[in-house]
Amino acid sequence: MTVILRHATVDDLRPVGALHQRSRVAAYFSFLPAEALADPTPEAMGWYWVERWTWERDDHLMTVAERDGQLIGFSYVGPDDAGDPATGLLNAIHLDPGERGRGTGRALMRDALATMRGRGWARGVLWVLEHNVAARRFYERGGWLPTGERREERIGATRAPQLRYARDV
Repeated sequence: MTVILRHATVDDLRPVGALHQRSRVAAYFSFLPAEALADPTPEAMGWYWVERWTWERDDHLMTVAERDGQLIGFSYVGPDDAGDPATGLLNAIHLDPGERGRGTGRALMRDALATMRGRGWARGVLWVLEHNVAARRFYERGGWLPTGERREERIGATRAPQLRYARDV
């Protein structure tokens, strides 16, 4: 039952979207209302990743995690959203809800950091929902520290404050 990490292909994107939606619902249900998590549907999230991949595949890398041939998680890494050429952005780590606590997230994080180093980035940054305490603890255990930067996005009609974290890679 070894976890296998590999670069995503176009055939992975729709299943990644469905996993992403399951992961969001499981991770955010305690602090976001159900109506905010009902949309997008798993199918719509799959099409979101197909579209996003079309525009970002040249400078972003998605890694998928599999166990026994089943998709169980993914990470997505690209250039810094603030334009710093020495910094990479960890856009996402999402796991199938049953994978939490099994080491898959740590494996994806180590792989993302190695990807950043391989692309010549000395620093990594990420955004995490302020109220996602479990994710914040996960990143902090991985050496990420809050920078003090904040932003607010919306998930559905609900405000979703985010915190920026950083670490050397």
